[in-house]
Amino acid sequence: MSTGAHPTTIAVANQKGGVGKTTTAVNLAAGLARHGLRTLLVDLDLQGSATATLLSKKQLRGVETVAECMEREQGLGDIACPTATPGLWLAPSGEAMATLDIQLATAESRERVLSRCLAQTMPGELDVIVIDTAPYLGLVTLNALVAADHVLVPVTCEYLPILGLKLFREMLEKVCARVGARAEILGYVLTMYDRRERITQEVEALLRKTFGDRVLETPIRVSTRHKASASHRQTIYDFDGKRSRGRVDYERLTSEVMRRVGLEERATATCAGDASSRGEDASAPRASSASA
Repeated sequence: MSTGAHPTTIAVANQKGGVGKTTTAVNLAAGLARHGLRTLLVDLDLQGSATATLLSKKQLRGVETVAECMEREQGLGDIACPTATPGLWLAPSGEAMATLDIQLATAESRERVLSRCLAQTMPGELDVIVIDTAPYLGLVTLNALVAADHVLVPVTCEYLPILGLKLFREMLEKVCARVGARAEILGYVLTMYDRRERITQEVEALLRKTFGDRVLETPIRVSTRHKASASHRQTIYDFDGKRSRGRVDYERLTSEVMRRVGLEERATATCAGDASSRGEDASAPRASSASA
């Protein structure tokens, strides 16, 4: 069913690597799809970790990547692969991403190439686009920030990673001012969170003092299950039990993101429409719940 509305685009970005960016992008996208939102995850990271998590080599055989689409400035619909999560598609990364920055350097309005591609992608068929970005501020990442409505910034509870947050925010403000981009920071999500460690409490207090309610209420607690789920090519929802901390945290994060960007009504409308088309009771509770 088409919603007829412009999809909300969320870039998950941080110039610092190792902060749980891809884990957040994958499980947020899957969480949104589980709420009935038609979701496209765009993998812009050369490492292709999101792609490796959600698709097998067999599924990727013969499939082009986001890089080829951006080079030709065409929509991503032809390369969008369905995943094991109903309602979630993936636009995969690949080796061609390695030279995409160079290819974009000579493009007209080079910072808006991705925006033009997304405008042609599955029009009327998507509610949300989540973009996983590379951990550096090159032209590809710049394209993601320009294309996004919101930017979600994962940050670990350590001192060094938070030093770059001020720089990242200033850079985003300059991008918006220079090219007229609409992106704003949706929030900072604390990852690899361990309340037992003193540094976690200190960093959290500092972030909340500095950024106020821009720091999301939901932290992602440290868990070995996140890495394990990726190695099994599964999201945390498929890999972990309903009461596990990894799954509970991402269910709560998904609900908070939906609330902050105004996706709750769209999710309700989408689910109701889908239930109606199947002859089901649209008022029946969904299987997914954000409650612990």
